[in-house]
Amino acid sequence: MGSQDAHTDGTGRRALLGAAMLGAGGAVLGLSGTARAATTGSAGHGKGGLGSLPVPTVIGHRGASGYRPEHTFGSYQLALDLGADIVEAGDLVPTRDGHLVCRHEPEIGGTTDVADHKEFADRRTTKVLDGVSVTGWFTEDFTLAELKTLRAIERIPANRPHNTLYNGRWEIPTFEEVLKWQDEQTRRRGKQVWIYPETKHPTYFRKLGLGLEERVAKLLHKHGKDRRNSPVILQSFEPTSIQRLNKLVDNPLVVLLSAANTRPFDFVETGDPRTVADLITPKGLREIAGYAQGIGPTLDLVVTKKADGSLDKETTLVADAHKVGLILHPYTMRNENPFLPAEYRKGTDADAYGDAFGAFQRYFATGIDGVFTDNPDTGVLARQDFVNR
Repeated sequence: MGSQDAHTDGTGRRALLGAAMLGAGGAVLGLSGTARAATTGSAGHGKGGLGSLPVPTVIGHRGASGYRPEHTFGSYQLALDLGADIVEAGDLVPTRDGHLVCRHEPEIGGTTDVADHKEFADRRTTKVLDGVSVTGWFTEDFTLAELKTLRAIERIPANRPHNTLYNGRWEIPTFEEVLKWQDEQTRRRGKQVWIYPETKHPTYFRKLGLGLEERVAKLLHKHGKDRRNSPVILQSFEPTSIQRLNKLVDNPLVVLLSAANTRPFDFVETGDPRTVADLITPKGLREIAGYAQGIGPTLDLVVTKKADGSLDKETTLVADAHKVGLILHPYTMRNENPFLPAEYRKGTDADAYGDAFGAFQRYFATGIDGVFTDNPDTGVLARQDFVNR
């Protein structure tokens, strides 16, 4: 996830998500807590469906990226070990030869050791990515075999110097490798492992002849994971990517939403004047509910912030989304001071932890159905506090 990825109809899948939203909770968690998870939905979801997930759901953002370089099997594995209900594995971008790999962005200078590979020095270039000039190395300029010679590094070493210990340990995973890993981990752990991949910059890649949605659908179909109860939730910041996926697969689908004053890039390309602020109105949410089952808003759309970075007012987004049958999985909770609301920070060190537990409680209290977090263990403990309060 970035800052800004016989066919059943949308109504049926919204009912499924509604069951997940209402039907998990204390019994699933093995806890005696109350909270809203005590209510049970009536829609059938079958074994392994979304109704099997605890609410609020803890989603490992790019794995356990607070502790390991993101989008590596080391990060994904640790997320499961720390109790994540779902692993965001991964942000999907294509190679030159059409394979899907897991990277935060197609530009890989900040997440791999490509700069140390002299044989790829001439691949460094400047491109316009969703209207922004970006200089670096891009996955679409490499074959999969070439990318496999690279190794992952920590993306934000200033905040996570401890993660640099693991620089160079893991290669770039492909989406197909992730699907196989998911099955392996499900067998090994004796419980269903869930993943939450995102289509990254789909309009950009479609213009290059590297359409993402068809490739995602083909792999999900190959591995029998393209059904409404399959343990794979798909997401994108571009609504048209989700609409395209809605016609290709039956998986639960989620529209990601950035800041209120921004426009999805597919809207920019097609001349659609609407902003995210338009999409989160009751009318906009009803439209989204026609082709998706959830939204992934930035946390600032759930609780606004003051100019000093402290929390201000809770919006009506949770209630409005629930009213039309959409679940909400906002992003992203992190433990470090710079990423927390001002009132939950402690000290001034960029890599020091603030009162993440307090921030989790504030956001859980809004009624969100889950949250993306770089620190799944913190999220799991915060959820225990919340349901047992």
